[in-house]
Amino acid sequence: MDIAIHNSKKKVVVSDDAFGASFNEALIHQLVTSYMSGARAGTRAQKNRSDVSGGGAKPWRQKGTGRARAGTIRSPIWRSGGVTFAADPQDHSKKLNKKMYRVGMRSLVSELVRSERLLVIEALGVTEPKTKIMQAKLEELGVKSALILTDGLDSAVYLAARNIPHIQVMDIAIVDPVSLVKQEYVVIEESALKKLEERLS
Repeated sequence: MDIAIHNSKKKVVVSDDAFGASFNEALIHQLVTSYMSGARAGTRAQKNRSDVSGGGAKPWRQKGTGRARAGTIRSPIWRSGGVTFAADPQDHSKKLNKKMYRVGMRSLVSELVRSERLLVIEALGVTEPKTKIMQAKLEELGVKSALILTDGLDSAVYLAARNIPHIQVMDIAIVDPVSLVKQEYVVIEESALKKLEERLS
């Protein structure tokens, strides 16, 4: 299939398998939730009565003191004792095999092409880290919310875009499904599009 290059009469030829896949909403949902679940830290921890230090000896004898019987100072009802139902570190990641991931990414990218949310450009042409230059380029493209995918992370492009709201710059090598669906448009350089095609094939 052919994808038109924005503001140009040229077209780039891409694989139908990578950019013409059918829309699979359930798989894309699974893809996004799996990625977001993997990003959760799950770092929470509390000490139960066996984790708290001390408590080896019985505080006082069982009978004759007039006080309630007690076996350990680390009981949950004591101050500085263990927590009754202590929280443990959790792994929130959800397994998604490589074949499902690749098919889901194909479906997602293909839907971006069908809905005309994928804008292919020859090159961004931002050589200086200046926000003014980047804003002019975005106005030329007619986008206000976009993910810009480059072939290798260019520091000038990153610095020029970081102060503009709803604009995200990412290297094509580390693109993820959440970033693809987060912004209204995906602006991709022609060289980065070829690398994306290789990744999805």
